[in-house]
Amino acid sequence: MESSELHKDFPAETYGGTGESGTTDDIVRSTDDELTLSELCSLMKTPPHQMPEAIVRSFGDLEHLCTRLRTSSDSGLKSDDIADLERRRKKFGPNSIPPKKRRLFVQFVWESLQDMTLIILIIAAVISLGLSFYVPPYDSATGASDPTDVNAGLIEGIGIVVAVFIIVLVTAGINYNKAAQFRGLQKRLADQYQCSVVRSKTVSQISTSELVVGDLCLFEYGDAVPADGILIRGVDLRLDESSHTGESKDIVKDVTSNPVLYAGTHVLEGFGKMLVTGVGIHSARGVVFELLGATESEDSKDEPEEKKSPLHKKLSNLAIQIAYIGTSLALLTFIILVIRFCVETFLMQKKPWSNAYIQNFVNFMIISITIIVVAVPEGLPLAVILALAYSSKEMVNDKNLVRHLDACEVMGHATTILCDKTGTLTTNRMAVVRSYVAGFTYDINSSLKHLPEDIRLLLSNSIAINTSYKTQLTGSEASRVQTGNRTECALLGFVGDIGYDYRYLREKLPESSFSKVIPFSSTKKWMATVVNLEDDAGHRAFVKGACEVVLSRCRSIIASNHVPEELTEESRRQLQEEVVEPMATCGLRVVVLAYKDFETNAGFQNKGPDAEGARRTAEEVKWNDEEVVFSELTCLAIVGIEDPVRPEVPDAVRSCQKAGITVRMVTGDHMDTARYVATKCGIFSPGEDHLCIDGAEFNRRIRKPTQETPDQDMIDELWPKLRILARSSPMDKYNLVKGIMCSAIDVDRQIVAVTGDGTNDGPALKKAHVGLAMGVTGTDVAKEASDIILLDDNFLSIVKAVVWGRHVYDSIAKFVQFQLTVNIVAVALALVGACVVMDSPLKGVQMLWVNLLMDSLASLSLATEAPTEEVLKRKPYGSQQHLVSCLMAANIVAHSVYELTALLIILFAGADLLCVDDGRDPELRGIPNSHYTFLFNTFVMMILFNEINARKIDGNPNVFDGLLRSPIFILLWLTSFLTQVIIIELGGQVFMTVKLTVDQWFWSIFIGIGDLIYGQAVTFISNVVFAERRNRRLDESDSGSGGGGNSSDSDTTEFEMIDSSDSRPLWVWLNNDSTKT
Repeated sequence: MESSELHKDFPAETYGGTGESGTTDDIVRSTDDELTLSELCSLMKTPPHQMPEAIVRSFGDLEHLCTRLRTSSDSGLKSDDIADLERRRKKFGPNSIPPKKRRLFVQFVWESLQDMTLIILIIAAVISLGLSFYVPPYDSATGASDPTDVNAGLIEGIGIVVAVFIIVLVTAGINYNKAAQFRGLQKRLADQYQCSVVRSKTVSQISTSELVVGDLCLFEYGDAVPADGILIRGVDLRLDESSHTGESKDIVKDVTSNPVLYAGTHVLEGFGKMLVTGVGIHSARGVVFELLGATESEDSKDEPEEKKSPLHKKLSNLAIQIAYIGTSLALLTFIILVIRFCVETFLMQKKPWSNAYIQNFVNFMIISITIIVVAVPEGLPLAVILALAYSSKEMVNDKNLVRHLDACEVMGHATTILCDKTGTLTTNRMAVVRSYVAGFTYDINSSLKHLPEDIRLLLSNSIAINTSYKTQLTGSEASRVQTGNRTECALLGFVGDIGYDYRYLREKLPESSFSKVIPFSSTKKWMATVVNLEDDAGHRAFVKGACEVVLSRCRSIIASNHVPEELTEESRRQLQEEVVEPMATCGLRVVVLAYKDFETNAGFQNKGPDAEGARRTAEEVKWNDEEVVFSELTCLAIVGIEDPVRPEVPDAVRSCQKAGITVRMVTGDHMDTARYVATKCGIFSPGEDHLCIDGAEFNRRIRKPTQETPDQDMIDELWPKLRILARSSPMDKYNLVKGIMCSAIDVDRQIVAVTGDGTNDGPALKKAHVGLAMGVTGTDVAKEASDIILLDDNFLSIVKAVVWGRHVYDSIAKFVQFQLTVNIVAVALALVGACVVMDSPLKGVQMLWVNLLMDSLASLSLATEAPTEEVLKRKPYGSQQHLVSCLMAANIVAHSVYELTALLIILFAGADLLCVDDGRDPELRGIPNSHYTFLFNTFVMMILFNEINARKIDGNPNVFDGLLRSPIFILLWLTSFLTQVIIIELGGQVFMTVKLTVDQWFWSIFIGIGDLIYGQAVTFISNVVFAERRNRRLDESDSGSGGGGNSSDSDTTEFEMIDSSDSRPLWVWLNNDSTKT
């Protein structure tokens, strides 16, 4: 763009300046030095409507402003001058907000200490340590104050403190790493944002973080403005500045009255080019960040919002219930111990009170607290965090960038996926494969170069000019790279097939010469560009858009004699049947190219049969009246654009269907095109009772004649059979998402995932349970509204997200089964020990090691196993389904019985079987002994081998399946085993253990392996019982519904038959089953 053109855009009189006749005192032209940062910041503080006047007053025009910034309004900065780019970053700042300061590790430690269970433990440790320093007189008759008990109390108190210290460090460390992962995710997300710039006269895509002051930035409909700037040229620009001003009103931007653009605002209509004048903390958005202190300290409110997932709610409820039960049992244990001691000591033995007895009550309290330690599953939230954090990190490798952590798990519950067609199901590498020009149809192998020169030039100009100049083709024809809108890229490739170079045509008619541009929108489904004809003969409007929209506005068409011919009703019908429908049924996107001429008073005549109807002088035309431009058109060509289906999509769709997920296509394409692609993908089956409708029919069927808002009952009649919604608008997608989510026709509410790439898809993405934005073609608005960003825009990545989501749920379920088994055994053993021997066989420090083993190491082991596609062979878990399924409950009860039986035998008969001193002897109380050490070691061995059992909760008897693909599980399991060996052999007084013999080690491990073998029998019996149960219920369901049940699912897997067949707890299932006659 020349300087004169910039003067045309910024006339002095428009801004209130004096022009040539004004004084020069108001104009700062005394120096050509480069602008400083402070001068630039002062300029950008000017109110938007006063900016044109300020530019004229301070610089004369935009060209001089560009000169002062050492850039060009035409060619931009030099792309190969790396030193200049770095200099600008140092002088004006980078285009990024400085990261918030990391929260200190001690802050996470303090948060971990707020856990109520740990507070109770700390109080108990303080009391134990305090009382251990009190040494009452030794009474040999009662033995109530043996010095060894005092030493044991001291060591036990220290042991509890050490154990609590370890638990706090582990918890704080995981939370610290989680925060670091969030920061990493945010950085990767920021790196995904791209913008178009002009450097060295070439349009290129760069990361927004690489933008510098002086760049020429291009933007269009759907983009987010990446930095502050001054508009150089804009066409029908309308922006949403609500993020900057707080007002929801759309703001019109133009060069002459409001040229200021702010970072973070969004382009709703039009396109333009701006000069970047403010980046990073020196932009309007950066100033706000600084005022809020966001760049100085970290606040949890600034992190991505973490909505509580269904799984998290279930776990929280389960943890609270278990905590209540554990506290009640602990209180009951304390009361029993106190009553029994008082009765035996003061009533039966009639001994007087001695202060030495205080130690006994402290021991009773520690035993009770030990029960709480074991019963309260504080490791459940930790397990959730581990599973979600690990999965979200690994999902990046599967092209899923998780923005909201809970979206991982929610995706596993998905029952419906509303999917776009272009780019997600298809490759988004489009090409014109069929065209109808001048009365004849041509395929991809046909040449159009035999057509007359004027027809080919007119057709080439209609494409090259009436497309975004940001859209470009680079590289050789064999390895052509498409930049910009893929449909427009296909049309530009078609220009080459015709025999012209679109770059040459654009150079002849730069954007600055356009008289009017009506940008494309998803509502209109068409766009137009008005240019001047040669010799001032008039104006010509080029129009392109959806077939049914543009063709209906055409009055004539270029015929086989190469002149316009009137479109009659008969010719329209013939055109529809012989040209449009064959293209659409082959899955082609049908686009119509048209034009319209406007004469001047000099006498330019439209030569078509519609000349009389189209006679309008250019001086009379109101270009802002779109109806004037978009009427009485002449059809140039009808082209069919193919976007091939991704080869992996049909298998991925079948996997979703087998997994109980319904895939529905929501697209703006023609119905025939949508049906063809959906059939090819397996979404739509012509022989089945599926529904395919367009947006108009959809709106008619979801509203009553007297209502404007959708009716939920009408939506409920529609959506179960709906598979294709074609020619849909973003509001149609939103209404469908909301309707399915609010539907109550199923007991379990539908969990909806939806894909989107456009600005107007934002409401649907936010409304859905999981919003999936396109990382390649998606707008910034869509990405900001999403929960997960698909980095490759591929449907297969959605399936991988489902796999990870189900894997997260299964990982937590495995841990719940594992921990509840240990809880039941440990609490029962503590209760029995307390009531029978008035002492816990497992000491507090030993139980804290068990607690650490369960909460941290086991949760990490089970959460970091690699997922398998086996999870896609079952239906989704219902949102109302109980967390502990029937099969899990059966495993918990069965393994608890085995472990508790083994431990009780060791407790009451182990001393005789092992030929060692009985740990129940009062004289051995507080002294490490072989009996209780063997019991403790056997308990841990059963826990470790039952952890292997917990790897499979789906009825699969092969618990070693995939074990070699889980190195973290193997490493942590071996670490736990070796740590137990060290505790037994070297723990001594701290852990209340003694060294075991080889025989004792053999029997401990043998009993632990027995739990593994016992699990095979439990699995076999459970499979038989629950399979018969399910088959009986299906038979009853079929007979009750006249054979309309789910018996058609012939490929139901074993897991479906066992686990997901009944969501009720085991005790409810048994009770209901026993009452049936």
